[in-house]
Amino acid sequence: MPVYRLPEAVLFPPVEHAAKSGLLAVGGDLSPERLLAAYREGIFPWYGAGEPILWWSPDPRFVLFPDELHVSRSMRQFLKKRVVRITFDRAFREVISACRKPRPGQDGTWITREMLEAYCALHDLGYAHSVEVWQGESLVGGLYGLSLGRAFFGESMFSAIPNASKAALVTLVEHLRKRGFDLIDCQVETDHLAGLGARPIPRRTFCSLLWRSLHHATLCGNWGGKLRDGVEKQSG
Repeated sequence: MPVYRLPEAVLFPPVEHAAKSGLLAVGGDLSPERLLAAYREGIFPWYGAGEPILWWSPDPRFVLFPDELHVSRSMRQFLKKRVVRITFDRAFREVISACRKPRPGQDGTWITREMLEAYCALHDLGYAHSVEVWQGESLVGGLYGLSLGRAFFGESMFSAIPNASKAALVTLVEHLRKRGFDLIDCQVETDHLAGLGARPIPRRTFCSLLWRSLHHATLCGNWGGKLRDGVEKQSG
């Protein structure tokens, strides 16, 4: 299958035109308008430093349904002991900066400086969100992603202590489930996420579920109190 070069206009080819690898298009920019349009179509950017922007829509898609979240007994005990404190949207830039640090065995990161600034801009607009895990005043874990309608698109997570990223995800999913979210997009399969209940589904099924989720209002703005106290101000 050909890989499409994006025009200046905010347009994407149909996801069915993606290559077997999931690669769909190249080029464009990381403006909020283009990023939001991509996610609404089931497309996301993923590329390395020095490369052009690459846009992906893999088949199958790895998804966690909130009702299928698997929380081990040890994780429940970890959360119950309150050895960490978990917040929402308190330190977005710090979380994404921690996520972009190379992992052991990696030479670099796909979260380029351009990507960091693009998602910080989405956070400022109320679409991108972070979950922070604290020990005292130290940030020891977290995750970030994008929310549209009743879908959450997970981007990356990090842990400085054991179980921190799992605690962030479990807490996020449980809060999203209470608010009727349909799915958490994990993009591609990992053992870490599979252990929490995520599973692959056909891209066609994913896009159908996403289309349905997008018919609901987006919980926009800072989630610091909205997920915990039930006071929600929604916008499209």
